[in-house]
Amino acid sequence: MSPHRRRTWTRASSAAFLAIALAAGGTAYAGDDIETLTARQIAEKAREALVGAQSVHISSKGDLREPGSPNELDLALDRAGNCAGTVSMGDEGSVEIVKRGETVWMKPDAAFWKNQVPGGGDTVKELVGDRYLRGTTDNGLLKGMTEVCDLDTFVDRLTGVPTSDVDLTKGKKTKVDGVDAIPVSGNLAGRTITLYVATEGKPYPVRLVVTSAGAAKATVDFSDFDEPVPTETPPAGESVDLSTLLG
Repeated sequence: MSPHRRRTWTRASSAAFLAIALAAGGTAYAGDDIETLTARQIAEKAREALVGAQSVHISSKGDLREPGSPNELDLALDRAGNCAGTVSMGDEGSVEIVKRGETVWMKPDAAFWKNQVPGGGDTVKELVGDRYLRGTTDNGLLKGMTEVCDLDTFVDRLTGVPTSDVDLTKGKKTKVDGVDAIPVSGNLAGRTITLYVATEGKPYPVRLVVTSAGAAKATVDFSDFDEPVPTETPPAGESVDLSTLLG
């Protein structure tokens, strides 16, 4: 897989975290009543909560890359680099990913192989069948695909974007999937970003909505903070060792 292809898949998930960077540059507030805080203080609280999380489940849908490039992400990941879920890039294909430690299981669909192996995708798909590819992150393909599993990288990216000059607006408390949350909105790089922050318990971000001209609305939901990533891995009979395919 080319470096461009790897970056494309990584952007599908990291864009959501980059958007949360609108909170960076604020000053944390020690009070417990988040509803009394300013928009920037609320955003900073959410950033701190996310930075402190050991794991998270992310579910996203919409244009998080360039306009007209819909994608979906449903992934549980943690600080140890473990993850489980699915990444979809519309017509470019989708991949099921399971990663435990350095071992990776990956099941691409036919559209993925068609795009990644022009002229030979059908042959590869026929060879692999409905099985997972199994290998380790020593393999460039698997390492590139599992960049989305690195929660530390996401956090580094979101905290590394200087946005202290972004004007933030606080909205009225509402419910997001049954969770009381307060919205904070701002404009960043031509996008309107609204971050919904839980008002009870830890002020985790629970939803992120990104809109921009010419692009479908993107919605990213965050849940299962500090919950273990599923440990189940594909049975041996449902996977094929990538090294055997490479000869």
